[in-house]
Order: sequence, then C-alpha cells, then structure tokens
Amino acid sequence: MMHSAMIWNEPNNKSHWDPEVDPDWVIFADFAKLAGEAIHAENSGVVRVLGGMSPIDPFFVRKMEERGVLAQMDAVAVHGFPLDWNLWQIQEWPAKVAEIRAVTDLPVWVSEVGASSFGSEEVQAWAVGRTAGLLKAEVPRVHWYSLYDLPREWGATTRHREAEGSSYYRHFYMGLLREDGSPKPSFDAFAEHGDGMGICQWFHYEDHRLDDAVAWLKRLGVRRLRTGISWADSFQPNALAWFDRQMEALQDFEVTVTFCFTPEHRGVAPHHTSAPQVIEEFAAFCASMTRRFA
Repeated sequence: MMHSAMIWNEPNNKSHWDPEVDPDWVIFADFAKLAGEAIHAENSGVVRVLGGMSPIDPFFVRKMEERGVLAQMDAVAVHGFPLDWNLWQIQEWPAKVAEIRAVTDLPVWVSEVGASSFGSEEVQAWAVGRTAGLLKAEVPRVHWYSLYDLPREWGATTRHREAEGSSYYRHFYMGLLREDGSPKPSFDAFAEHGDGMGICQWFHYEDHRLDDAVAWLKRLGVRRLRTGISWADSFQPNALAWFDRQMEALQDFEVTVTFCFTPEHRGVAPHHTSAPQVIEEFAAFCASMTRRFA
C-alpha cells in the first residue's frame, strides 16, 4: 500500500509553515530529520521524500542540505502551478526542475502540478497534455492535482482566504471532476495523455468521496496516488478506523503518504507551524503510521 512517505506539504510556503515563527527553517529541519530517521527505522524500504516545496527554491534545498535534512531523504519534491499562482510560464518546467537538480543529487519528483478551470475548462484540458509532454520524461514521478474539485463549503488552506481574490477561488477548480462528480474535458485529456502520471488527491477525515474516487482512478488507469494521513486528524474520534479504511480502499495503488498538518493544540499558534517541543511527537506519529501501513 504505502510506497513512500512525504515529510510535510509545502514547508517553504507561508500557508503551511510560518516564516515569521521559523525564519531560517531551523525548527522544520529538526522536525523533518527526526521524522525521516523514524520512518527509516520502521521500514528501510519506504522512500522518504522531502515535502513538495512551493515555490521551487534552490536556496531552500541548500538550507535543508546544510541542516542535515537531505541525509534523511531519498527524494526531493516540488510543486508548480504556472497557469494559476506562479510567476513563470508552463514551458519553463524543465528549467525549474534543473534548478533543483543543480543543488542536490537526490531524485526530483513533481508531487503536485495542475491548472484550475476557474477561467476555462478548455485551458485546463490543454494544460494536462502540455504538462505531460514537458514532465513525464523529465522526472520519475509526476502527480496531477487533483482528481476532484474542492467542495466550496470546506475552504482552502491559505492564510488570507477570500481576501486573496481569484487566487483563493482557483483552489476550488483544480479537479478533473467537478464537485458533483461529473467529468470535465480535462478528464478525457488525462486519459489520453496521462499514461504513467499519478494523481494527488487529498481525502478529508471520513471523506464521503473515497470509494467513488477509487473507481474513477481505476477508470483512468492511475497506478500512483499521493494523499495524506493527517497528524491533526489523528486526534479525531475513531481516527485509526478512518486511516485503516482509507488505506484499505487505496491498497491497489502505489501510495505516497504525506505526513503533515499540525494539530491546533500542538502548534506555536493554531496553525500548521509546530512548536519545537512536539518534534518527537510528530516523529512518533510518522513511525506508527509507517509501521501500520508500509
């Protein structure tokens, strides 16, 4: 079931780790190192991936090297959304990957890439084929984000939410399927061009879409799936039952599990940045989930 473990999601993005609290990634480096050690101690066959950075930043990778993080990783992941949020164009993808290869010998994965249909479903469909052409031969893993549109009532994980204008609302239109489960033109584009590509689909606690998602992924011929097991959700009632159900449903896929999301009562403040005193607690969580699912 569990092929690889990704440590955190976009740690260099202020919506996921606060640079004001940890301006030089000192806390995060210790956090990631200990988690990597714990995962390896449980199962040395699990591929450890430094959580997909956004923005793509060689300086961040150098910092992780200096702080000993990369010694506990087997790959480095990047995220990119040039049609929605990044200040570079889609054809620059190979150059962006090369920037990271220049500062590490670890394999580079693209663990999230996508395009919203906020402005045009046809543009999103075009982006699937263009992305596949640029990246499938360039990196060992490409995960399209995502299978489903994000339900509007759930909210997106950003710091300023609606104040971000269209940048916020684009989060809700990233799927190959609309919120109601109907396919967009990008679904057929993925079926045509996405051979060998994976999907990144986050499942919320007790997500009602899980079984339907499995059926759609199999219909697309997807073999590689990136998702998350949330540290925050581990404090929900019957959390282990939900994690077991999720991973059992995904047993036919090569799953990259992302360990992330600080519980509000374990953070520096009620957001995703963790306090130094809970580093060992996060590592223990990663170890227990690896032991359970790898």
